[in-house]
Amino acid sequence: MDAQEAGRRIEREMLILARHQEMRAPRGARGGDLLDRSAYVLLSRLEVQGPMSIPDFVEAFGLAPSTFTRQTSGLLRHGLVERMLDPQGGVARKYRITEEGRKRLTEQREEVVTGLVRVVGDWTPERLQRFIDDLNQFNTDIERLTGRPWPRPERPAPES
Repeated sequence: MDAQEAGRRIEREMLILARHQEMRAPRGARGGDLLDRSAYVLLSRLEVQGPMSIPDFVEAFGLAPSTFTRQTSGLLRHGLVERMLDPQGGVARKYRITEEGRKRLTEQREEVVTGLVRVVGDWTPERLQRFIDDLNQFNTDIERLTGRPWPRPERPAPES
């Protein structure tokens, strides 16, 4: 198979994966309001990276400042982030995740993880590791090409 055909097949699978993106627990198990995709992504980034300004978001995501002004306004309104002075003394205000934001993000992430576990629960440890490694490689290659790396939390030490 050549790269063109591989690209076509990957595109199709990514389209289908995007369709299944919200791998959550069954509807009856949900508690509070769901975060929309952009809120989930921004809160996840703040959780790993720490406080960010609008220019930081623009640099990290490559989108217009107005996009982040609109998104952070909604997060502020719902008490999921708060504005703060730049700890390094910069002029721009920074946004940081609140305890409520962290709580909502954690709850929703657990629903996503529960859904994913339902999918991969019978995979062997070797298959799981191979899939995780391949996804990580795919994402880090995209990050290398775009120049926009995504910070990742520290990995737990492998079990012996």
